Amino acid sequence: MENTSTPTHCPYCALQCGMNITPLPQGGVEVTERPDFPVNRGALCGKGRTAAQVLSPAVRLTAPLVREGGRLVEAGWPEALDRIAERLSATRERYGADAVGVFGGGGLTNEKAYTLGKFARVVLGTSQIDYNGRFCMSSAAAAGTKAFGLDRGLPFPLEDVPKTGCVILVGSNPAETMPPSLRFFTELRENGGTLIVVDPRRTRTAEQADLHLAPRPGTDLALALGLLHLVVAERRTDEEYIRERTTGWAEARAAAMAHWPEHVERITGVPVPHLREAVRMFCEPEAAMVLTARGPEQQSQGTDTVGAWINLCLATGRAGRPLSGYGCLTGQGNGQGGREHGQKADQLPGYRKLDDPAARAHVAGVWGVDPDSLPGPGRSAYELLDALGTDVRALLLMGSNPVVSAPRAAHVEERLRSLDFLAVADVVLSETAELADVVLPVTQWAEETGTTTSLEGRVLLRRRAVAPPPGVHSDLHVLHELADRLGVEKGFPADPEEVFEELRRASAGGPADYSGITYRRLTEENGVFWPCPQEAAGTGGGAGGAAPAGAGAGGSAVGDGEDATPAALPDGPAADTGALDGRSPVDAGCAPVVPPVHPGTPRLFLDAFATADGRARFVPVVYRGTAEEPDGEYPLLLTTGRVVAQYQSGAQTRRVAELNAAAPGPFVELHPRLAARLGAAEGDRVAVVSRRGRAVAPARITSAIRPDTVFMPFHWPGEGRANTLTNPALDPTSRMPEFKSCAVRVEVLGPGK
Repeated sequence: MENTSTPTHCPYCALQCGMNITPLPQGGVEVTERPDFPVNRGALCGKGRTAAQVLSPAVRLTAPLVREGGRLVEAGWPEALDRIAERLSATRERYGADAVGVFGGGGLTNEKAYTLGKFARVVLGTSQIDYNGRFCMSSAAAAGTKAFGLDRGLPFPLEDVPKTGCVILVGSNPAETMPPSLRFFTELRENGGTLIVVDPRRTRTAEQADLHLAPRPGTDLALALGLLHLVVAERRTDEEYIRERTTGWAEARAAAMAHWPEHVERITGVPVPHLREAVRMFCEPEAAMVLTARGPEQQSQGTDTVGAWINLCLATGRAGRPLSGYGCLTGQGNGQGGREHGQKADQLPGYRKLDDPAARAHVAGVWGVDPDSLPGPGRSAYELLDALGTDVRALLLMGSNPVVSAPRAAHVEERLRSLDFLAVADVVLSETAELADVVLPVTQWAEETGTTTSLEGRVLLRRRAVAPPPGVHSDLHVLHELADRLGVEKGFPADPEEVFEELRRASAGGPADYSGITYRRLTEENGVFWPCPQEAAGTGGGAGGAAPAGAGAGGSAVGDGEDATPAALPDGPAADTGALDGRSPVDAGCAPVVPPVHPGTPRLFLDAFATADGRARFVPVVYRGTAEEPDGEYPLLLTTGRVVAQYQSGAQTRRVAELNAAAPGPFVELHPRLAARLGAAEGDRVAVVSRRGRAVAPARITSAIRPDTVFMPFHWPGEGRANTLTNPALDPTSRMPEFKSCAVRVEVLGPGK
């Protein structure tokens, strides 16, 4: 019998590259290219090509583990689930509901994220739930919501990038973090556009740029303000756009004018001529974009920093127009969907706010509970981890490895060890799972069906291609069984499509409206962009009587009874949406039995922004330094990041031989001048020391780093754990920790092994 390939998506980054999975006669599976998916067009990075290796029982968990006599030993599922339920219940009874915490992950499917948030609030009754996506995109989300009234990583498809005139790429290194996306920037330059890269390191991406700006870590806010100052001084603002589509310009303009070029050069180290050249390159084309990633976002002023880059777009008329805008390059596989459906401390499904009475009433109605029974907002991710063992005594953790990935990681590890009880559901025995009292082996991407939402806002269906090993169950099964043991027998199905159908109802009418999306549509259309309300475009009122989400998003839905068909929408011609060529079904000679479905929203804000008056908001911001500046004891700055062969905390990629051969361990990048001053040679063991701890790794001497800065990748545990050093200083709005800048010193320990 011939083996059948299953079209699906990569489990790693937010590109969610299309791939095919084929079971092999001799066992195992083969990953092959899938050219029909527009984001990667068949291309796969090394992580994607080798993703199936983590499916092997040899490298993953296949049986529950429980702690006995200080050791983790195998146990049966009933025993493991009973123990979790008993300990969570006992903790609630003794200390109250908020003594139980839940910590999720940006790699969980939408169905899992949705169910985890519901489980925390309905079954446990706790407010103490957040997820590791707080460490990734939260500053961009906060800034985008302030400015546009809505957060979606990219408000346009990646296919628009090569067609614009200029892209400023801030704190992003897609050549290593999401390699298949680099072709869009290469095509941009081939089409005559220009690429500006802002990064303190000369990365592989920066090497492709027409202009590389290398600011001192933590000074991206000053850089953006300096560019806006020059835009004003050189009279490059779009006054008509500002007048017709924005509010708050006078205050933002005044704030920017305090950051004149020479002042910004002293702060950032970027020469004034380079500032002027960047403004020229950005303003001269008809269309341009600013794309940010973790560089400017993982700062204690990250929301303001992203806001300053958005202000630059608004002042030049570069938002809500074709082939222009601000976007965030979301990192984790479901980082976008993960923050939309309820596993964040302050959110309910559909990107609703937990403290909004109308949102609580809507979601409570779907869940069949009293709105007053839902807890209020809880602690953000780091604050929740910091409270472990004191206010929070028991923790259920799914899909995260904070022992490696959290800031001030040694302290977080200590907090995890101090818990009365820790339960972890994961694919592999991560460093965090090793500390648990109960570990549950759960299915992974190719063994389960579920949806994810890519960095474009494109909802995708990942299909089950192979059966999991015996004894391995899905996270949805885990939550179903725990809910039943904790007295909630209904409302927690293990079937992902059944969960998604409820998610559609819960999200209906919300900012992230999925109500018009079905598994069938996702299969037939290769994904659907949200917002996508249930009713047909032009029928007025949204699902449940709400206004169409696309109308608020200003792009692809018309509301309040306005008569239109999808072909008339501003997102493009009928060929792009599957609609008729501008005719109604009657005009086309068809019986109007079924109205056309909403086409989804590839491009947001073309007509209006998702604010009450449809205008974007300038938010005035001023530069302030990082939370921890260098001094005599700690004279250097540390910045952290990723390498191409590893992913996030490395819990899965470190189990793949090919990837480990390419990136076997941590290292410390030193500029040659700094290395000479320290007396360090290539390969020497060096210690990087901050106020929070010490990490040791081999030196890598390179002129790609600034002389006042050192760099470490953060994928490894042990003595080379970069996040032992990082600063948990939080952005006041997003509660994002300041991963990208902290004061350190470097000590040379001697020749490497």
